[in-house]
Amino acid sequence: MNAVLASAGEHLSIKSSLEWVSELIAEGANQELTEGEDREPSVRVHVEAVRRPFATRGWELFARGAWRRGGEVVIENACTAGFDLHLRCAGDRADFTYRWRPPARDRAAAHVLRSRFHLLARATLLQYPALWRAGLRRRAPLHASACVSAGSAAMLTAQSGVGRSTLVMHELDAGGRATGDNLAVGDGTTLWGLIEPVRVKGGSGRRMPHGRHERSLPNRLTSVEPDCVVVIVRGDGQAPSLSRCGSQAAANALVSSTYMAGELRRYWAFAAALAVGTGVGPVHPPVEPVASEFTANLPCFSLGLGPAPGAHLFDLLANVQAAA
Repeated sequence: MNAVLASAGEHLSIKSSLEWVSELIAEGANQELTEGEDREPSVRVHVEAVRRPFATRGWELFARGAWRRGGEVVIENACTAGFDLHLRCAGDRADFTYRWRPPARDRAAAHVLRSRFHLLARATLLQYPALWRAGLRRRAPLHASACVSAGSAAMLTAQSGVGRSTLVMHELDAGGRATGDNLAVGDGTTLWGLIEPVRVKGGSGRRMPHGRHERSLPNRLTSVEPDCVVVIVRGDGQAPSLSRCGSQAAANALVSSTYMAGELRRYWAFAAALAVGTGVGPVHPPVEPVASEFTANLPCFSLGLGPAPGAHLFDLLANVQAAA
């Protein structure tokens, strides 16, 4: 594989010398991989075929299984995905090199728990490098997506399992567009989508936990400047209901959803290790300040979902705003 991908506001160059890893990457890229490099990448990802460990003799061991020297970092079995990682920052570019060297336990888990392994490997190889490089621009990872329809752009956040993915697909089926499913990075004004397949009930792709399957996200938007924030919760009625909510309540919901998201469970340690090892970037992303900036500057709403999506979100928004 020799391809490029735009994700989380970053331009990734991806090379893989292992065919099965190339297939795994292509499956997780939402059909957006392209050939050739039309611009200088901000992230380079290279999966090597060699199985020997990275040379760390004379390097400083700064954490279990992690070494550093001169701004470079080596991490064994990064995120327990089975890949050793070497990172070198070169100017405005971050070069990530991986070697498949799983311990016996994680090798067995990769075969037995296939969906879990695919999610971990995609995060380690594609998603976390893009998120970390975006963090050098003071952009924070968020458990959120933006959906655009009927002249409005809503930033959506919800705890896992509430039904946001189903709602997004409901809006897309009606002609809307979105930045992604679960994850994005933001700076308080703009939201950049992170590439990942959508996981919903009724999808036709790879089977995933909680009875869901994957499907691609059509006509994905790379970035959006949202004009409102919508916190999605489980409603107690048969139809969805939308009401105003306070900016602090919306910020708290966005921050808590981000820290509780399973997709980011291993990211915090990943980002901290790279920041400490390279001496570059924040040890902890500015999640709370970015969330507060979004909610302080935009109208905020709470959307209680019924047992089915029902009325479209943007119709509800138009009705609430007309009544204000």
